[in-house]
Formats: sequence, structure tokens, C-alpha cells
Amino acid sequence: MHMLQSGVDVTLIALWLGHESTATTHMYIEADLAMKQRALNSIQAPQFKQHRFCPPKDILDFLDGL
Repeated sequence: MHMLQSGVDVTLIALWLGHESTATTHMYIEADLAMKQRALNSIQAPQFKQHRFCPPKDILDFLDGL
């Protein structure tokens, strides 16, 4: 856990532990709250404006005719 917290890649940790795959390593590694907070702080919210979809009139007419 200390190696993961200091920034060592999980694939390298798996190699050092002799694990065949990183899935095996993940059974032993869980992120603590500080690591989760750093991960959340490193991402940015998407920058787009949400708008309501308004279908064209011809599609509404088609659906009304069904």
C-alpha cells in the first residue's frame, strides 16, 4: 500500500510480488481516502452546456401518425 501511495504503478508492484496478473494484485490493494481525494482533485468537470433535446417537427408528426 505504501508503494502505491508513493506513486509506484500497480503493474510494477504486481511484478515485484510475483503475480501473474494485476487482477491478483488488486485483491490486496485498496485505495485509502487520501488517494481517492487526490484522484478526484486531479480531474476536471466536463465543460459543456446541457440543453434539452427538441426533436424536429417531422419526427413528431411521424410518431403521432403511428
